[in-house]
Amino acid sequence: MKKKTSVSDDFHGYVKALWICIASIPLAIVFIFLLVRLGFFGELPSTEEITNPKSYLATEILSSDGNQIGTFFHENRVHVEYEEIPKNLINALVSTEDERFFQHSGIDFRSLGRALISLGSGGGGSTITQQLAKLMFTQDPARGILVRVLQKLKEWVIAIEIERRYTKQEILTMYLNKFDFLYQAVGIHSASNVYFGKNPIELNIEESALLVGMCKNPSYYNPARESRFELAKNRRNTVLGQLRRNEFINDFELDSLRSIPVNLNFNPKGHDKGLAPYLRENIRAYMKDWISKTPKANGERYNLYTDGLKIYTTIDSRIQASAEKAVKKHMKNLQRVFFKRIENRKAGPFYFPDELSYDEGQKIIKRAMRKTSRYKNLKKIGLSEKKIIDVFNSPVEMSLFSHDGDIDTIMSPFDSIQYYKSIYQAGLLSVEPQTGFIKAWVGGVDFKHFKYDAVMQGKRQVGSTFKPFVYAAAISDKKYSPCMEVPNIQTCIDSGQFGLKEPWCPKNSNDKYGGVLTLKKAIAGSINTVTTFLMKQIGPSPVSSMAKSLGIKSRVPVVPSIALGTLDLSVYELVGAYTAFGNKGLYTEPIVILRIEDKNGVLLEDFSPTTREVFSPEVAYTVVNLLEGVTESGTGIRLRHSGGKYRYNVVTDYPYNFTNPIAGKTGTTQNNSDGWFIGMVPNLITGIWTGCQDRSAHFGTTEFGQGATTALPIWAILMKDLYTQPKIGISQGDFEKPKGPMSIALDCNSYLKQSLEIDNEQSEYN
Repeated sequence: MKKKTSVSDDFHGYVKALWICIASIPLAIVFIFLLVRLGFFGELPSTEEITNPKSYLATEILSSDGNQIGTFFHENRVHVEYEEIPKNLINALVSTEDERFFQHSGIDFRSLGRALISLGSGGGGSTITQQLAKLMFTQDPARGILVRVLQKLKEWVIAIEIERRYTKQEILTMYLNKFDFLYQAVGIHSASNVYFGKNPIELNIEESALLVGMCKNPSYYNPARESRFELAKNRRNTVLGQLRRNEFINDFELDSLRSIPVNLNFNPKGHDKGLAPYLRENIRAYMKDWISKTPKANGERYNLYTDGLKIYTTIDSRIQASAEKAVKKHMKNLQRVFFKRIENRKAGPFYFPDELSYDEGQKIIKRAMRKTSRYKNLKKIGLSEKKIIDVFNSPVEMSLFSHDGDIDTIMSPFDSIQYYKSIYQAGLLSVEPQTGFIKAWVGGVDFKHFKYDAVMQGKRQVGSTFKPFVYAAAISDKKYSPCMEVPNIQTCIDSGQFGLKEPWCPKNSNDKYGGVLTLKKAIAGSINTVTTFLMKQIGPSPVSSMAKSLGIKSRVPVVPSIALGTLDLSVYELVGAYTAFGNKGLYTEPIVILRIEDKNGVLLEDFSPTTREVFSPEVAYTVVNLLEGVTESGTGIRLRHSGGKYRYNVVTDYPYNFTNPIAGKTGTTQNNSDGWFIGMVPNLITGIWTGCQDRSAHFGTTEFGQGATTALPIWAILMKDLYTQPKIGISQGDFEKPKGPMSIALDCNSYLKQSLEIDNEQSEYN
């Protein structure tokens, strides 16, 4: 009997112990939670940190047509509101990552139990809220089982606190704003721009599914990597399956969506990549100065990389993309021809009109060598000049720029300098003349390799593109008609006149003379003798003053030779000056920033261009009429051609067959060092410069080195592309004529007939 009692007591003891263990589990969990909450296992974020989490927001640069053209960032994150996230993306995220998201309070014990039983093979147990807690407050993933368990406990506590303080919609928004999708794409706004070139609200179901699929492991399911592409596609299809499982789509839709290929519009972000990198760098420099002068209300400075400023610009992303494409297409072709033309030159890209080319070229390369960091470092460690030159002549592995992508090769640093001196550069600026709004800005052929901005920083001799200002000054002062005839003879301005110490007698570029030319024919053919004649009539002072009134801040010397464009200007200055021709005599300063707002949309500053009248609408229209002649019968006539070809197909995409009114001016400087073209239609002026970094590197003949060959094709390719996009609204119509009668005759037939009658009358009178 005692034995039975003993066995019974033992059994009851075991049962009691079992129940105590079972009852103690939740108590232990509560106790551990309490210890975690009190910080016994490490510091937790404060209530303030959870309520107002620190978030780095990128500054956005926005185009006039509503697209993001760049960001400045510590993390490339742009905040979006819940309403800016498509419903299909929310459905895909919840269906895949946390099906019971709207039922739990931060921890899903059912999913957690499933994960424990299957040891994670059936999916993890973390909720979206827990993942958010990890994204927000876990800097480094834990290593070791014990540390990982403690980290999980902390995430549980933080997740519960997050659920207490935020709505479900706010949690989803925070998660999608925080997740890193690789390639400097932090948050769904950046991700949709990087992978698809669109805003989040524009994402369709399959695109949303692809991005949600990355949330499991962005590196493993990276659609931009060829080796991971199929994995990413399969993961997308898994997400689509989850949408079907949760009845957001039907079987037919599932089959249709799974059959759609993955179509990326991949635009990785970075300061060297993306649209308008030269412009973005210019804006960065401007903003640095702006921030130093514009403090916050509390006196602190704005942070360009974390404060989420919004910079609204005049740039049209469609025109910018077309401009970059045009520059790339023609410069690649021009580079091909230039390499072909210099392949047998002993001096490589350098060309001098005598036998000194090789020696002078070597001097240029050595000067460039001494400016390199490699040379300076070798000098610092005490190497002699001879040993340094030996180093520069020794081949090493390096990566070189090419229009087809970087080339990995073995080359001596000395040869690499010559190679880079051989690369033709370009600068392009498009401006709406009526407003001064800059629509496109291309500062070079490749920002990664060539940081120098040819639009704003570079200043080169402008050649014949300056002649219209001489004509404008003469017409403004003398009321000359484009039909006025001038003898085509070599004209001299004598010593003593306009401060000259010796006579100035410029020649025509082809050294041909004879007959008489109307002003319209003279500027069309870029005839130097006629421009010299006009300069002789009015002198350099009015021309220099007019140039300054047209926004040119570079030095404009008061000497007759400026008539032929011997001064150096930037593309920005030259195109800005031309706005007066397209805007009825009003100079309009080109601007690119319209306004700056803070992250909440509060206006911090807005901008408007400086305008001033420089000459009358009649003078402006007369000059436009002159410049139309350039493309009708002069150096820009190839814009009108409908057939034919040029050697080596150097004129890219020729023929162009334009039929609409176009005013333009080519420019070619001494020895073909610089090629220019300024092209105008009623609502867009585009200026283009081309040339090598060093002025001694160039084509040896005008056939290849003139602006009509090196620069004009870029304008033609750009405009052809823009005219295929009618929504942009680039005009193909006539230039607007001033209201009222014109006092300057533009009809040359009537003008010449009237002049002949006057001459006859004077002859009879005499």
